[in-house]
Amino acid sequence: MAQAQNHDYHLVDPSPWPFVGSVSAFVLAIGAIATMHGATALWMIPGALGVVYTMIVWWRDVVNEAEYGGHHTKVVQIHLRYGMILFIASEVMFFVAWFWAYFDAALYPDEAIQVMRVEHTGGQWPPEGIETFDPWHLPLVNTLILLTSGTTVTWAHHALLHGDRNGLKWGLICTIALGALFTTIQAYEYAIAYFDFSGSIYGATFFMATGFHGAHVIIGTIFLIVCLIRTYAGHFKPDHHFGFEAAAWYWHFVDVVWLFLFACIYVWGAGTPAAH
Repeated sequence: MAQAQNHDYHLVDPSPWPFVGSVSAFVLAIGAIATMHGATALWMIPGALGVVYTMIVWWRDVVNEAEYGGHHTKVVQIHLRYGMILFIASEVMFFVAWFWAYFDAALYPDEAIQVMRVEHTGGQWPPEGIETFDPWHLPLVNTLILLTSGTTVTWAHHALLHGDRNGLKWGLICTIALGALFTTIQAYEYAIAYFDFSGSIYGATFFMATGFHGAHVIIGTIFLIVCLIRTYAGHFKPDHHFGFEAAAWYWHFVDVVWLFLFACIYVWGAGTPAAH
């Protein structure tokens, strides 16, 4: 006879997905290394498909545990919040590394110890020959777009708390559309850039910082699309919606990172912008 659960914690059932995910990630890493050494990029496809499949089915199981299994008690929800907070904290430190790289080069472009740096920067920042973006053109437009998206996701959250399902749906739809618009404009910005990733400290630090942020916008947009699908499926209640809450936290984190990128890289580090 099964023993009745007499606690508020979720003891997860045995799952194959951690093993499948680790094997897929290993295969993906091997494929990526092979590609970097001149092999065809097709080597990455099996591992990438395995990773994507693992993400889909594992998160499907988590959703089922939350919506149909009754496992996400108040205590479990608190722990999930702690986990998301720690994850976002780790993401903050991830971006700290890119800001550190940027400011190290920008504040000390003529550092005597860094002989090669002087050779690449000409002893100034932005380096000689670099035509930067006008921060008050496309970067400002994208800033306004992301700030607006932060407002719409907050609208969706408040609508959910007040039982307004229609407001929740439209808030999510608007946020997803704004996220897609931001990505489109940034892709266009990259296409017209007057500098490349390779051969330039400015280009390397610029594209790594803004590029990883762009990747996070895409991930956040997918996160919100999943929330929208779940909303149409009847998920989320005013007192039980951590999946949406985590997506909203992540999106606000993406907004804040962009404000720092805009202020530090586009405005402070602009130099004399190129005419676009």
